[in-house]
Amino acid sequence: MKEVLVFVTESLGWLDSLLGSAQYFPFLLLGTGVFFTLYLRFPQLRFFGHALKVVRGKYDKEGAVGDATHFQALTTAISGTVGTGNIGGVALAIYLGGPAALFWMWMTAFFGMTTKFVEVTLSHKYRTVDASGFIAGGPMYVMERRLNMKWLAVFFAIATVVSSFGTGNMPQSNNIASGIESTFGIPVWLTGAVLAILLGLVILGGIKRIVRFAEKLVPAMAIIYFIGGIGVILFNLPQVGASIIAVFQDAFTGSAAAGGFLGASFAYAFNRGVNRGLYSNEAGQGSAPIAHAAAKTDEPVAEGMVSILEPFIDTIIICTLTGLVILSSGVWTQKIHNEFQRFDMQYIAGVYDDKDKDDLDQLFHHLNFGEDIELFSGEIEVSEGRAVSGSFTLLHNRSVAENVTYTLDGNLFSGQLKVAEGKLESQVQVSGRSLIHSVNLTSEAFTRGVFGEYGRYIVSLGLVLFAFTTAVAWSYYGDRAMTYLFGGASVMPYRLFYVMGFFLAAVADTSLIWLLSAITIALMTIPNLFSILFLHKEMRTSVDDYWQRFRHENT
Repeated sequence: MKEVLVFVTESLGWLDSLLGSAQYFPFLLLGTGVFFTLYLRFPQLRFFGHALKVVRGKYDKEGAVGDATHFQALTTAISGTVGTGNIGGVALAIYLGGPAALFWMWMTAFFGMTTKFVEVTLSHKYRTVDASGFIAGGPMYVMERRLNMKWLAVFFAIATVVSSFGTGNMPQSNNIASGIESTFGIPVWLTGAVLAILLGLVILGGIKRIVRFAEKLVPAMAIIYFIGGIGVILFNLPQVGASIIAVFQDAFTGSAAAGGFLGASFAYAFNRGVNRGLYSNEAGQGSAPIAHAAAKTDEPVAEGMVSILEPFIDTIIICTLTGLVILSSGVWTQKIHNEFQRFDMQYIAGVYDDKDKDDLDQLFHHLNFGEDIELFSGEIEVSEGRAVSGSFTLLHNRSVAENVTYTLDGNLFSGQLKVAEGKLESQVQVSGRSLIHSVNLTSEAFTRGVFGEYGRYIVSLGLVLFAFTTAVAWSYYGDRAMTYLFGGASVMPYRLFYVMGFFLAAVADTSLIWLLSAITIALMTIPNLFSILFLHKEMRTSVDDYWQRFRHENT
């Protein structure tokens, strides 16, 4: 089993290096947004006010075809994006790339507002009605009905089904379960079971129940989380200015070492910031167009304008709030006692001190550029839970681990541990002080404010609401893709597997799930960006035609 896990991990890492973590990917994603922003003359700024009027229903027409209002489509799409990416994803980006990563999340959101405007408009334009009478839309219909590329449409639909598990299902469940366990001590399996049942009750009701659920819960959960975040920012107000300066100052240089944080190169911060920005707002991924296709309107461009609001709410507002909470509290540089996961552990030969400049420089290059530091292989002698022999340094969560304790079945371990090529092979539990990331980092940061330890409860509540609504929205994306691939009869089996996967992910390895999510995001994004870039002229024509009709009807 251990060999299988190692093989799967290495295979996923190799695949991710070709896709989401490849050097071309952030340039492709940002480049598409920059191109359309210039080509369409900054629609995210020019059309923002008009989008607010559209979403309020000011220009609604009687008899428009669709299954949801503008607001319901918006909240459903937002519920698909506002999830663990806003709580755990921002924390992961800062943990990996430092303050600079937040800047690139902002850039991804700003230009992503245009990308989402384009992909939603085109998908709405080529939507259709399925055999059950429900609206069916999304990039796969653009690829087939407009580009005549059935093979690419099938690939995208398959990637959407896989991504519904890798993006909307598994990371959400895993982060909810781990967050509740760390706050309330409730076993992950119990959390997974209860929420899987609730998920089934919502998604088995189809799109009508999903949009009603989203429009009620999304605004409430955003307000609760916002209040909690402001409580931390006000408490750490003197550090907020310095944090914002660091975000811009480090944007093109990378982030220097600070405390337990060993530093991040520009390339690493840029890649992680863009990657996590995409995971947060999904601009360019092709998921939100599936929800917006159901909107009751005969004007695809108007619905595209509504989608401009999503990256703004998701990343510019909510992710910025999370980022400033983490940076101003200073917890991102502090080593916290935690349970070590094997995936994030590495033993290197020799003793390194992160307070020594030469050692710090070597560790920085090892983590950011893959420059070789010899990996430790051999045996470690342990007495009463502490290593007493062996010339090595344990890295955990990209930091030098301290006060490391080895236990077996809850008891302090004594004996020999085997390490091969930097990996611990003995079956013991490892804990100690190191940097933390994802939900645990955000949860810790929320305790450094006016609410004190109660801040954890705000994060836990926000996590449950954010992640659960994301899972609900992605179930809809997945069943629309299944309908495209296999017809309506495939939807119910898919939903049952989706609920089952939600439960199983609660007890799985966190790091593996984040890696899987990065891969599935890229598998959707690359073909979607190709299709919208191919149709750039049609997009501008559609926008011009819309404004001509709008001026004619409103003069």
